[in-house]
Amino acid sequence: MIALLTLIGPALVLGFLLGAVVGRLAGWPRTRASVAGTFVLMLAAALAGGLSVAGLVPGRPGLWVEVGALILAAYLAGAGLGAVSVGRQASA
Repeated sequence: MIALLTLIGPALVLGFLLGAVVGRLAGWPRTRASVAGTFVLMLAAALAGGLSVAGLVPGRPGLWVEVGALILAAYLAGAGLGAVSVGRQASA
């Protein structure tokens, strides 16, 4: 497990940092299309997470689904944090 985290850890950190940069630059979604895109990304992360928890995809493809779910969740968390920092500065 530690070897797996050693391999996936940098990707998680980079996904979070990329999300934070994109969230900081873009801010909160304003148009209907961007809100729909955000919803689709959150739904994809939930679906991939559900597939990994249920264990429906075995073997190497299952590992890919799990890693994709983790990296997408890290990206979305970073994007949310970056967008919150923009909202706080705009209101100050």
